[in-house]
Amino acid sequence: MRHGKKHNHLGRTTSHRKAMLANMASSLITHKRITTTLAKAKALRVYVEPIITKSKNDTTHSRRTVFAYLQNKEVVTELFRDVAAKVANRPGGYTRIIKLNNRLGDNAEMALIELVDYNEVYGKDAAAAEKKTTRRGRSKATKKADAPAAEVKEAAPAVEAKEEVEEAPAAEETAPEAPAADDAEEQKA
Repeated sequence: MRHGKKHNHLGRTTSHRKAMLANMASSLITHKRITTTLAKAKALRVYVEPIITKSKNDTTHSRRTVFAYLQNKEVVTELFRDVAAKVANRPGGYTRIIKLNNRLGDNAEMALIELVDYNEVYGKDAAAAEKKTTRRGRSKATKKADAPAAEVKEAAPAVEAKEEVEEAPAAEETAPEAPAADDAEEQKA
């Protein structure tokens, strides 16, 4: 009887299932996203997320533990060097499963499983959203600070227009003096 045993056997023996999940986990870490069936993707998520959590603590013991699961030196090195640095601040949920269309041959449910921090599409949207909120915050702050000044500026142009009309004759009077000043500067040189 299988009381309380919740993992999916995936129609394979235990050794075959472990080897398949190790290979799929290695491919996921290497390529950052893989396409597989939905059942395998769900089983892989349960398999690989604890391994990624273990990689956050870079000790000899954790490296040996992860190697026991993955059986691939290069993948373990990449996991501890690159992936662990990217997921250092994330408290879990390192993978994302996206359902795809069914497979043509046998109509199996297909899915794309990927590492969340390596998706450029969602990363760009998040960065753009952050910039928009930052801009909005700044524009509100500047609008509040400039609001009284804008009201003053609206009233000020009418006053300035009158001053310009009054100052116009004065500007004509100073215009002949400017060439005289230039002549004086030329004589000094």
